Amino acid sequence: MATREEILQTFDPNEIGVDNGNLLGLPFDYESANIIVIGVPWEVTVSYRAGTAAAPRRILDASRQLDVYDFDYPDGWKQGIFMVEIDDQIQQKSQALRQDATRIIEQMEQGRRVEDDPDLVQVLHTLNQECQTVNQWLFDQTQAAMNQGKQVAVIGGDHSVPLGAIRAIADRYPDFGILHIDAHADLRDAYEGFEFSHASIMFNALKLPQLSKLVQVGIRDICHDEMTLIQSSNGRVSTYYDPMLKQKLYAGISWLEMCKQIVAELPQHVYISFDIDGLDPKLCPNTGTPVPGGLELEQTICLFREVVESGRQIVGFDVVEVGDGEWDGNVGARAVYKLCNLMGLSKRNQPV
Repeated sequence: MATREEILQTFDPNEIGVDNGNLLGLPFDYESANIIVIGVPWEVTVSYRAGTAAAPRRILDASRQLDVYDFDYPDGWKQGIFMVEIDDQIQQKSQALRQDATRIIEQMEQGRRVEDDPDLVQVLHTLNQECQTVNQWLFDQTQAAMNQGKQVAVIGGDHSVPLGAIRAIADRYPDFGILHIDAHADLRDAYEGFEFSHASIMFNALKLPQLSKLVQVGIRDICHDEMTLIQSSNGRVSTYYDPMLKQKLYAGISWLEMCKQIVAELPQHVYISFDIDGLDPKLCPNTGTPVPGGLELEQTICLFREVVESGRQIVGFDVVEVGDGEWDGNVGARAVYKLCNLMGLSKRNQPV
């Protein structure tokens, strides 16, 4: 294969995005890229609408229609971005297990306990084991890439997906924070009995002692237990609720000023977890659990940009809950590419 230097001499970023299996049709492979993107088509525990398992493919297909020029980092593509081939076996297993998960959810929705059905108890045990297997797979993939000096991005799937990558980040950085964009707090303990539920991702992340700060933005759908957890976290969890953010905007406080306040709470190393339902649903109509309200895409980019402007380093990110729709894929692809460039820019700006 050609070296990255040879690729930079021959690739014309003004040409049409070719269908070569890589994001934006970029000409890099695993060896020549600095950023490795891993698609995880997994949505076993979704509690409302399915479809997010198709997101890695939707985002990949839509990305070829994007122009490569980026206003924050015009030459960002040169750092090398490579999307690993999507593992169809993961998606097939997800589809099969999703049917079992539906049985458990329906049991609970009818007011019956899973514990009263020995067959469902075994099914739940199997589902939790299979989710853990995917977590370990992603952990291994992420760690292997980081051991080669690469940065890693994850595309879900539902929001349970990135836990393995977050665990790998924790192994590498003894003190890091998560900037979490979402409509939901995702702080439920084993929601619906699923230890690795999409609604439990941040509850599970908080089990990592290396995670010193969780900053959540756009939250507008939350339960009492999650509020209690936030309020009793002694500042480890800081949540910026969407209604309160909007009220400040209506009072004339600028979004940029709020972004600076939010970012000031984060440590030096930042992992970004971007659930697309944190956006206004008009931008992600097919997401799994849409909620009225939310952010504009440019508002989130402004927030992410402020992380870089502050001198902090983005050490990894995920984009999850993108729905199975052409427009959703378009928005998701733009979020992924922007975050790739901002992550690379934040690394380049670090002192030697």
